[in-house]
Amino acid sequence: MSLERNTAGDFPDVAEAAFVHETATLIGNVVVEDRVFIGPQAVLRADELGPDGIVHPIVIGEGANVQDRAVVHALGGTAVNIGPESSIAQGAVVQGPCQIGANCFIGFNTVVFKATLGDDVVVMHHSLVEGVTIPPGLHVPSMTPVRNEDEVQRLAPATTDIIAFATKVSQANRALAQAALECRFDEETSLGGDMRRG
Repeated sequence: MSLERNTAGDFPDVAEAAFVHETATLIGNVVVEDRVFIGPQAVLRADELGPDGIVHPIVIGEGANVQDRAVVHALGGTAVNIGPESSIAQGAVVQGPCQIGANCFIGFNTVVFKATLGDDVVVMHHSLVEGVTIPPGLHVPSMTPVRNEDEVQRLAPATTDIIAFATKVSQANRALAQAALECRFDEETSLGGDMRRG
């Protein structure tokens, strides 16, 4: 993995029980909590100075996952918080300021920008969520733009099948993280070195 300081001197903080793929890049004030999975070529970049000269954090909550080629970034002076057990699927872009609640799903190639998502929100593939607050438990269908309050009001609650899909994705990525960590632990034990953190 590539762990880099930003210009403010902040360095990523990766929990011992998190897995970050060797091709992922984390820059600056990034906090990765326990049981997180960061997939191949994902980029988490907390490097833009705000007006106060501070880079606000990108926090990936416990048990969450950021999958292959996803990008998480924040405009200067803003933060990103991705809640526990949430999934950011392949190719998605989360651009702060953003607050994503627990147990959310952000689908393939979806963009979330200047938005707040309550717990258990499911945003399916190739959608755009910008400049809005989405209450807990709602579903954004694939290819759907949500950019104002009228569009938020049209959203329906996530169905049992949709919730089951999002849960399955989250569980699968937690299992990947656990298996990868166990494999690295076995390698360290056999080689007598410390390979776990890249």
